[in-house]
Amino acid sequence: MNSSYCYQLLSILILVGLQENFSSLCGADPTDGFTSVTLTEWNFELQKPNDIPLEKRYSFEDGIRRLWVYADDKPHNPTSHTQPRTEVRIRGLDYSSGAWQFEGYGFVPNGTSGATIVQIHGAAKGPTTLILRIFNGNMRYYSADLVATDLYDKWFRVNVIHDVDGGKVTVFIDGIQKFVVKYKGPGDLYFKCGVYAAPANISYYMESRWKDIKIYKKC
Repeated sequence: MNSSYCYQLLSILILVGLQENFSSLCGADPTDGFTSVTLTEWNFELQKPNDIPLEKRYSFEDGIRRLWVYADDKPHNPTSHTQPRTEVRIRGLDYSSGAWQFEGYGFVPNGTSGATIVQIHGAAKGPTTLILRIFNGNMRYYSADLVATDLYDKWFRVNVIHDVDGGKVTVFIDGIQKFVVKYKGPGDLYFKCGVYAAPANISYYMESRWKDIKIYKKC
């Protein structure tokens, strides 16, 4: 076998390998390898300001959950000193090990700022492992690291993978990996979404909408 033929054969093999890897990367989805967990309406526990009826801060029509809150609303519990919120707490699927995933399509109207729209509740220290907040149309990890930009007035897909055993949390927006952070240790772990006012720099009115919310588990 002459050297020219060997070079051509090697080039073809390298090209085929690159194409296969590229196809694999392009075809990958955050939910690959996960199994969907059956949800009923019971799993969607609502938290809202404690002094007003739910329908004044929440609606569920045509598959879309709309949640809103005002900066001067009261906490969800009369004894709480937390910021106002209207949130869905995924009930009955608390976890402490394995790999779990939240998926949902979110929508944040222009003007909402300083609002947590997704969180993982529970950590070894502090109340949360992950908080995703919207500030001026951009998504941040708490109030610091930038996760995604230009999210106002459009539907966007959010996937949050919490690999407890692997010690990390990964955030995907519209199927693209945007952020990875270390896990904060064991706690009372579960997913939430909606609107929860940040400690500072918030708009008076805050809203998010959600549809096609799913929970996955890696078996």
